[in-house]
Amino acid sequence: MIFCDTSAIAKFYVVEKETPAIRARLEAEDQVCLSELVRAELMSVFHRQLREKKWTRDKFLTAVRQFTNDDIGGFWTWLPLDTTIIDAAAKTYASLPDTVRLRTADCLHLVTAMHHGFADIYTYDANQSAAAVSLGLKPMTA
Repeated sequence: MIFCDTSAIAKFYVVEKETPAIRARLEAEDQVCLSELVRAELMSVFHRQLREKKWTRDKFLTAVRQFTNDDIGGFWTWLPLDTTIIDAAAKTYASLPDTVRLRTADCLHLVTAMHHGFADIYTYDANQSAAAVSLGLKPMTA
């Protein structure tokens, strides 16, 4: 069982040099846990591919369908983005060193991982990786 942020899941669908490794890693897991935030963020990633003309409309819709099918098929385990997580994320900034750059969405991923007892987070986001270390999580890549 592993926990991934959106940057890791995006590489599962958007072909990049890390895609084969992350696909193999995720497909080898019995459970891949994600914050519910990934749903919206991943659609934003897909839309950016379309907006920047890296994908055609057909490719965009294919990616959306594939994600939907993977979701319906139970490939992802969704962890709630509820008041407990929001409150904990807000409080995290009070104890965060002033040298750490942490965006709100990234904080929500990290707090979700911590709340559910994960020691590692799969991420390809450099700022989130640095913040993860500050919060006692180990950033991982495939």
